[in-house]
Amino acid sequence: MRTTKFLIAFTFFALTGISCNDSNKDMEITEDPVISTFYFIRHAEKDRTDQENLDPELNQDGLNRAIKWAEVFDAIPLDVIYSTNYERTSMTAAPTSVKKNIDVKYYDPSSMDIEAFKAENEGLNVLVVGHSNTTPDFVNKMLNNQKYDSMDDHDNGSLFIVRVIDGEATDFRLRMD
Repeated sequence: MRTTKFLIAFTFFALTGISCNDSNKDMEITEDPVISTFYFIRHAEKDRTDQENLDPELNQDGLNRAIKWAEVFDAIPLDVIYSTNYERTSMTAAPTSVKKNIDVKYYDPSSMDIEAFKAENEGLNVLVVGHSNTTPDFVNKMLNNQKYDSMDDHDNGSLFIVRVIDGEATDFRLRMD
């Protein structure tokens, strides 16, 4: 029985060209992958009492949700927080910004250079706060794929996660409600 096992092992090593002395010679040394993770959310519930106000603040439900988002992101080591320059997005980002001691960077979704954004945030964990139309659009651009439509106007609980590993993007969407 020992002889049979020895012959099988010997045959395997002979056929595959592996020897005990140079088994590491042909092994390729690989670098750790570069991983960037982007968390995309829409602003929390806005005050809808004045339909003519184009830049409303959050209502009480929205303030509560913004605090809940800060709790969600508490366990995530964020490096950067981006927000559009609107009251509702800034107020949504604020609790996480304060909790993490990270200043919010403002961006304009209409002039965003996606490749520059990816390069600037390579290897980082990034939170991006946007709107019902800009958030899915931003995710689609990150994926280079028209996967997501605009969000329902009352969807304030979706979390899109895009992970870019060595330039290859994957994604998923969670609903936090």
